[in-house]
Amino acid sequence: MKDIELLTERTKLRLIQLFDLDFIHQLHSLPETDEYNALGIPKNSEETKAIILPWIEENQRTEIVNYTFIIEQQNDNKSIGLFGIKVGNKKYKRAEVWYKIHSAFWNKGFATEVLDNVLTFCFDELKLHRVQAGCAVGNIGSIKVLEKVGMTREGRGRQILPLKSGWSDNFEYAILESDRRKNKILKPLSKLQNFEQR
Repeated sequence: MKDIELLTERTKLRLIQLFDLDFIHQLHSLPETDEYNALGIPKNSEETKAIILPWIEENQRTEIVNYTFIIEQQNDNKSIGLFGIKVGNKKYKRAEVWYKIHSAFWNKGFATEVLDNVLTFCFDELKLHRVQAGCAVGNIGSIKVLEKVGMTREGRGRQILPLKSGWSDNFEYAILESDRRKNKILKPLSKLQNFEQR
């Protein structure tokens, strides 16, 4: 199993574990974070557990292709969100990223800071060529985050997100390893270590 830790100026990303269940359930249960998310609010923590168990199993693979991280504040180790990287077929060297930040930490620059760090991890550590992301057309906050780090809006998928408010169009964003990174102001650190699972 890999011990992967990504650091930014204020945050630490680590692979999720079962003891993160309570926070993840709370995060998924917030109406604010559910507004533009197709997952829906879980009925109980058991439903959330069923969702995250495959994520935890995936994180334990020798070669991870579907990373799921908890985002923590460095100063107090408080969990503030989730971040995912789904790596596609090796031939195409691309991945799709997603994130969900607790509403108490919106508008503080955390999503931008973390996404910028993850892009560095994707290009420098995973050696990817292209990173993609999508968001509902009404999700102004996420649109700003994606564009701040230099991602380009490439298209619009019509009515592909089943949100509570009805079917929503989805903006499609991407950035290439050769593209200029608008927000690359921090010096991200990453630490990868192999260790035997006890």
